[in-house]
Amino acid sequence: MIALLVIDMQNAYFEAPELAAQQEQLVASCNRLLEAFKANGHKALMVGTEHERDKSTWTLNMLDDDQGFVFRGTEQAQAVPGLALDGLPQLNKTRDSAFVGTNLLSRLRNWGADEVVLAGVSTHNCIAQTGADAFAHNIRVTYAKDAMASEDSQDAADMLRILSTSYRQPVQSIEEILARLTR
Repeated sequence: MIALLVIDMQNAYFEAPELAAQQEQLVASCNRLLEAFKANGHKALMVGTEHERDKSTWTLNMLDDDQGFVFRGTEQAQAVPGLALDGLPQLNKTRDSAFVGTNLLSRLRNWGADEVVLAGVSTHNCIAQTGADAFAHNIRVTYAKDAMASEDSQDAADMLRILSTSYRQPVQSIEEILARLTR
């Protein structure tokens, strides 16, 4: 089974102008994947970041800068408008990787998923870290190239090149992914 992980499609990340310009297209692409996974009997999960104001969940750079981000219950932490979340299970994380400090691995094992398709933001941070950790757990990864975005396109391209080459994690279009779902 292949599972879809839609990562950090939250208002906070689209405050960056580079991502705001891509929001409408990215929501449409993620929704297309979500519909196809559901229609073909595959699982999907919305993965989001949420932090506590008391600093107990803050990352090292947040602590160093004394600057929190994406606080639980705020508008920043909400999913972007238009994302098809109806009935979609959700997973909250506090680190770049969706595996660190969560039950993601258990969920994937319970579903019988041996591969994940990654979509959302940001390619060079949370998506890349989740992909690298999936590899460490012997879970295959495919990156949905037209359903991901980043504030820095060069960093994203460099990271995908490294992951694709070193970990044999393919970068595919939505069309290529959809063709695999219906086999």
